[in-house]
Amino acid sequence: MRRIHVGNALSAFGLGFTVPYLYVYVAQVRGLGAMTAGLVLAVFAVAALIVLPFAGRAIVRRGPLPVLLAALVTAALGALSLGLAGGATAVLLSAAALGAGQAVMQPALATMIVDCSESETRSRAFAMQFFLQNLGLGVGGLIGGHLVDTSRVSSFTLLFAIEAAVFLLLVAVMATVRVPRAPRVEAAADAGPGAGRTGWRALLGNRAMVQLCVLGFVLFFACYGQFESGLSAYGVEAAGISTSALGTALAANTLMIVVAQFAVLRFVERRRRSRVIAAVGVIWAVAWAAAAYAGLGHGSQTMATAAFVSTYALFGLGEAMLSPTLAPLVADLAPEGLAGQYNSAFALVKQLALAVGPAVGGPLAASLPGPYVVTFLLFSLGISVLALRLGRALSSVQDHPWAARTRVVARGGAAAEPVTAEV
Repeated sequence: MRRIHVGNALSAFGLGFTVPYLYVYVAQVRGLGAMTAGLVLAVFAVAALIVLPFAGRAIVRRGPLPVLLAALVTAALGALSLGLAGGATAVLLSAAALGAGQAVMQPALATMIVDCSESETRSRAFAMQFFLQNLGLGVGGLIGGHLVDTSRVSSFTLLFAIEAAVFLLLVAVMATVRVPRAPRVEAAADAGPGAGRTGWRALLGNRAMVQLCVLGFVLFFACYGQFESGLSAYGVEAAGISTSALGTALAANTLMIVVAQFAVLRFVERRRRSRVIAAVGVIWAVAWAAAAYAGLGHGSQTMATAAFVSTYALFGLGEAMLSPTLAPLVADLAPEGLAGQYNSAFALVKQLALAVGPAVGGPLAASLPGPYVVTFLLFSLGISVLALRLGRALSSVQDHPWAARTRVVARGGAAAEPVTAEV
């Protein structure tokens, strides 16, 4: 598990190390223009959407570790070639390889966490994953920003070469992992009607999983899909937020996650998962109300900035509550041997939301700031409604595993024995 967490941190570090600078690198440093730079970012996202459906089946058939190693090598080759590419075609192909490799890493690592943890430790394992991902993204972006120089192509070549080296280092680290319960195709075939070769049909027949995917799309669309597009455009255009204040707001989001992650963990893991998600919807509705005050209120600029920073901080609190809730719920909904398929499906939903969110939110925020903030406030309240409906489709063990464990312990069952696994 420690090696898996190292993998999470290093993969996030690689993402934060280069992705924020892709646009500048392509448009300005390589001189390929804004159109090509926009296509690179689009290819980065589209590649993820293409490979994720196949990644789930590969994880089920081959196990998560071989898929992860293949993804790391692909991402390393993409990063290295991106740093050396000079033409538009080479840049686009390299971005596709890098985007595809990085997209597959997350469901593979999530499946390894499921295989290396028990229900008692899974929430904490995924909370640690989320904590390390945010830490890796932040540290990677910080170091990468100090290395690049737009007047020197060689500084970006070095940046992408370091990223490739990080991925290859991760190959060496993860190759030493021994997953205790690697998924097998036989196990998937025995999971029930429609499983195995028709895993996607089985997934779509799982009512609770379909509801969770719909809920996940709304979650990612209304939060993550707005961070760097709609919400930032709204802050600059409607609230008059400076770029430095926007950076402060992003830092407040990360700081809230780092500070609150383990503080809220004990509270979250003892509550019904559906109600925790519903509470997140309410918190995010308050966040959007603060954003409305920042852009549409009549207070001072200082108060508007404080309200806008609070919006990002409240989003961070909700994210900290979701990290030990959503991923373990996906794992508990997956039949034996199909965790990789379910993790990949949920990752695909996230990628779709992250692709649609900026496309909808950015133009709406810039042209109609009032309707924009009201719309996403209503989306947040919709999260609460969808979460409560999901709760009715979950079993008591899936929705409230803590209560199920304590009842077994009270009866002196197997769960009363000491848990020896460490996360």
